[in-house]
Amino acid sequence: MTSVNVPGLAPWRDAARTTGERVESLLAELTLEEKAAQLGAVWVQSGEPGNVAPLQDRFAVDGGMQERLRYGLGHLTRVYGTAPLSPAEGAARLRSLQEQVMAANRHGIPAIAHEECLTGFATYGATAYPTPLAWAATFDPGLIERLAAAIGADLRAAGVHQGLSPVLDVVRDYRWGRVEETLGEDPYLVGQLGAAYVRGLEGAGVIATLKHFAGYAASRAGRNQAPVSIGPRELADVILPPFETALREGGARSVMNSYADLDGLPVGANPHLLRRLLREEWGFEGTVVADYWAIPFLASMHGVAEDLPAAGALAMLAGIDVELPETHAYGEHLVDHVRAGRLAEALVDDSVRRVLRQKIELGLLDGDPAALPRTDGNGARQAPSPVPGTADELDLDSPRNRRLAATVAERSIVLLGNPARVLPLDPATTSRVAVIGPCADDPRTLLGCYAFPNHVLDRYPEHGMGLPIPSVRERLAAEFPHAELRHAIGADVTGDDRSGIGPAAELAAGCDLALLFVGDRAGLFGGGTSGEGCDAADLRLPGLQPDLVEAVLATGTPTVLVVVSGRPYALGAYKDRVAAAIQAFFPGVEGGAALAGVLSGRVNPSGRLPVQIPASPAINPSTYLQPPLGRKAEGITALDPTPAYAFGHGLSYAPIEYVAMTTDLAEYPVDGEIEVSVTVRNAGDRPAEEVVQLYATDPVAQVARPALQLIGFARVALAPGESRAVAFGVPADAFSYTGAELRRIVEPGLVTLSAGPSADEPPLRQVIRLTGDTRELRGPRRLTTRTRLLEG
Repeated sequence: MTSVNVPGLAPWRDAARTTGERVESLLAELTLEEKAAQLGAVWVQSGEPGNVAPLQDRFAVDGGMQERLRYGLGHLTRVYGTAPLSPAEGAARLRSLQEQVMAANRHGIPAIAHEECLTGFATYGATAYPTPLAWAATFDPGLIERLAAAIGADLRAAGVHQGLSPVLDVVRDYRWGRVEETLGEDPYLVGQLGAAYVRGLEGAGVIATLKHFAGYAASRAGRNQAPVSIGPRELADVILPPFETALREGGARSVMNSYADLDGLPVGANPHLLRRLLREEWGFEGTVVADYWAIPFLASMHGVAEDLPAAGALAMLAGIDVELPETHAYGEHLVDHVRAGRLAEALVDDSVRRVLRQKIELGLLDGDPAALPRTDGNGARQAPSPVPGTADELDLDSPRNRRLAATVAERSIVLLGNPARVLPLDPATTSRVAVIGPCADDPRTLLGCYAFPNHVLDRYPEHGMGLPIPSVRERLAAEFPHAELRHAIGADVTGDDRSGIGPAAELAAGCDLALLFVGDRAGLFGGGTSGEGCDAADLRLPGLQPDLVEAVLATGTPTVLVVVSGRPYALGAYKDRVAAAIQAFFPGVEGGAALAGVLSGRVNPSGRLPVQIPASPAINPSTYLQPPLGRKAEGITALDPTPAYAFGHGLSYAPIEYVAMTTDLAEYPVDGEIEVSVTVRNAGDRPAEEVVQLYATDPVAQVARPALQLIGFARVALAPGESRAVAFGVPADAFSYTGAELRRIVEPGLVTLSAGPSADEPPLRQVIRLTGDTRELRGPRRLTTRTRLLEG
């Protein structure tokens, strides 16, 4: 297509030109100072109490806006997200800041506005959806894509251009505080759901940011920002695949670096990861943004740079394009490095190109800013703001959002066990019920640490929750209108006050059934039992909750244990003593209704565990993705890592039978595709949804391989008595791994395929043979197993 120049319009504002032409024309007009400004950020803070990012109080910059904006700006940081501003107030603030940015630089270039969106738009009054670990429990990429599209629509309508999500860290240690923010412990599941979230957000016109690249969750002892000591094979085969999937199949346009150091080298100073792997091998063309203060941390925490200027040079050489959330080590320091010959201007230019490309893609440089004149208080003409005029009237907790939040919550709840068959409870006949525990009547226990009520509003108690969040107890009263519900807290999530445990046990003893709600209250940096900086010493329920559980169980009253948490806790001591057990990972604003619905049977549970539930509180690592030596080894060690409930586990109120598994052939080439069919049947009298899981085992390989590894899954809706078959198209690439010479290969030989309801000894097995010579994978590979539903 031949571009047409619009007379009188700057080339970079001419939407008829190619994006490349527009970028180069603007880049040629920028001075070195203006280029460096496009790689920085400003976080306007107004004395908000407390920190929402690590060491925020030490790095905050006050005042001096005119000086900070005079050459332009790359990003505006969290204008909506760190104080209780209504949508109208947030829009007005963002509009004012964008007008200042555009007026202060001679080309009228706006900034990219970014916000957190881990459990929805992290701002006052916005729907707080279930936490990502709950998304993972749905095993439903289509639903998560719809969720992200709704979040993206709200962000874009508010004038926000980039969302700092999803988190693609693969869980390696459940003690890590940020487990709730992840999509679980399996790289295939994380990649599929992460790519779905990215498609939804990017489809709404919002830049998705993959984090934290890479290895952040593999820290020693599960401590936040602790060193990471994994080898190159674990990095390649477990940690990196979700990022590759979300880039290749999701289309993410941004990546955020990890705070961690890998074998002593901080990721923010690691050109092998950020340049050679990400850009040269994977072909990534988007922006790499720094996690908040990750660049200054190269000097202050990692000790690999002498000072801020040196940290900036290291980060630029490594491949970080944009410094967030403030400009400390870039800006004038980059200018000085270039002018002193310590840094090539071409490196700066490459990063600026990427930022300008995104601003053009976002429509921020379309048209003549003088065409719609605005005036400031002195009558001077200003460029129009890029914030939509309707942003002031946004409903960020709309009925659409609530319906989505309810659906995700319902599909995420996991029925762990129902040995006494007490569930579902009949609302017509349920009588005296004890509702006990700290998570029964506290709405905050339904939300993750990045949900605005926990993230910010705990420091503004006068603002309450910011939106209606019915507690579980309130929803139980609505679900069971004829039941006599008696309530006692028993013990708080934290603290040492045990005075309520005895009365709670007495209450349970006088009832026909006890519903015991225990778990977490999320927070930040030690302000909760789950969340960023809230790492755990072991996997016992926090505080005095283990004593509360024991006291209630000792009464002999049938007890349904409901864990509402951000991480899996060890339940081995209770597994065979409870009447039923349920796991809910921070199910969000509609979580109370979802839990009540599962208890009544209005919702047939269909969630599956994206992490194991440990039996013992002290055995780590405990993820399912282990070679044979990582599993139970009699005669080798007295420690047994067998979980109480396996990865992928989850029950329904209808029994599901695994009927048959077939492959179309017995042998396949190492570059082929395996067609696998799995038939399941609903043997119950109510509709159900089954998550059919396909696993692979490589019994003989160059290196120790996982005893079992997920390679495909599909949700299947089944009417009573119905049989259906799922066809999996498995690429031979799914059996690839990093071999003895650190090259990704597919080897000929036997592979065992297995299908079932969890990773715990799947009942259906089929052995196939891969044929041909060992194949080395270079460049793009097939990352996804195709699925389609057939008639049974």
